[in-house]
Amino acid sequence: MTQSSIKQIPITRVKDGEIEETIDALAIEEPLEIRLEYTLDSEPKVQNVSVTMRTPGNDAELAAGFLFTEGIIKSIDEIANIEHCFIACAENKENVILVKLKDGIVPNLQNTERNFYTTSSCGVCGKGSIAAIRTVGAFVQQKENETSVNSEVLYQLPEVLKKYQQIFAETGGLHASALFNLDGELLLIREDVGRHNALDKLIGAAIKKGLLPLDNHILLLSGRASFELVQKAVMAGIKIIVAVGAPSSLAVELAAEFEITLAGFLRNQRFNIYTAGHRILFPVHENSN
Repeated sequence: MTQSSIKQIPITRVKDGEIEETIDALAIEEPLEIRLEYTLDSEPKVQNVSVTMRTPGNDAELAAGFLFTEGIIKSIDEIANIEHCFIACAENKENVILVKLKDGIVPNLQNTERNFYTTSSCGVCGKGSIAAIRTVGAFVQQKENETSVNSEVLYQLPEVLKKYQQIFAETGGLHASALFNLDGELLLIREDVGRHNALDKLIGAAIKKGLLPLDNHILLLSGRASFELVQKAVMAGIKIIVAVGAPSSLAVELAAEFEITLAGFLRNQRFNIYTAGHRILFPVHENSN
């Protein structure tokens, strides 16, 4: 994220009856149209696959992560190039991005609707049904490993996130997704006005770094854990998800289906475990006689 993700505006602040004219920082929200270019039956095709409201920045990662988590592409190796398209408008904003696939690669568009719209608050708006996003990913059937994490490591994650969530500190208006190793070391963090966009950016960055599958990592969500976030985690092979907020009922059902460890309300040295709690290790306290 850069300062281009923030807009300064004048406001009137009222506190304890006192009125103050000051400047406030807002997280910028703008649409991003994702276009896909590929060849079908020797004919070049360009298709609009999504319009999502996002915070500008890391757009290439967002596009790559979105295409992967939706099952439209199978790996980063299928992408030849990602670049913004110049669209003449009054403000000349870079709000259209084109993903070019390599020769011979045909995207899986069966589970998408043409020009479906995604808002910043809901990653599944525009889908025909919940069944349409139950995409079977490359890592869904992978052999179960012995991934585990100590509870003490989880306790410290929110403070680490807070330290590095720079744009949120200034605006209070962004969600974050963070990737940690099992020792609690922060590896990647991405912010966006949309929680699903933040996760797509994070997974897109992980794809570029060759980190997938992420089965030996911890995903931390700055807010609630919704169905679409768990679904994206499934696609990336993530086995441990912790959220500062609450999970939805459907998120818990999906996590249980794929044996993902899901914990919520991670704050103030506490959290709730909803599924697959065997991966979280607790210190052994000897009973005194």
